[in-house]
Amino acid sequence: MALRGTRAVAIGASWGGVEASIKIISRLPVDFPVPVFLAQHQRYESESRLARVLASRSHCPVLAPEDKEPVREGHIYVAPPGYHMLVDRSGLISLSCHWPVFYSRPSIDELFFSVGHVYGGGALAILLTGANEDGAAGLRYIHQRGGVTVAQDPSTAEASMMPQAGIDTGCVDHIMSLQEIGDFLLRYVAGRG
Repeated sequence: MALRGTRAVAIGASWGGVEASIKIISRLPVDFPVPVFLAQHQRYESESRLARVLASRSHCPVLAPEDKEPVREGHIYVAPPGYHMLVDRSGLISLSCHWPVFYSRPSIDELFFSVGHVYGGGALAILLTGANEDGAAGLRYIHQRGGVTVAQDPSTAEASMMPQAGIDTGCVDHIMSLQEIGDFLLRYVAGRG
């Protein structure tokens, strides 16, 4: 059971985000108690290799979900290129080809809005390195719904614009380095000292 009612973790990243995400998810234990959703900006025509790359560095199962895939605790779901990844109240993942957001599909905002809508105060959102403002509005929404919001310290990000845009909303609860974010998830969600 997650501490303080956390029921899902949503991570958004763009430029430099693959290495940043690896530094976080490689810290998660095999029995991590909640699902993790990751939206990483990718070219539409990219092969869906990101899940395989992350799986090689993770103790948790990592997959690029199919449409209507059931959400399971302790699994990491990576939005496939060319699709927005959403979660619905019935516990299923939906993939959408709706318009790009900030020229991106998958969109971090779309994921965060979805996770905030379904999990409310049980959502924990993390905005990492990136070179646009995708994710800032979604962080604000999760904060307004009572969830916990985290931004990577811009001074540690390969591209500082995205986490700074989140911070500029005034709705970020914690600003941390990647190492601190990994420690925070172990402590706050997995209950590991």
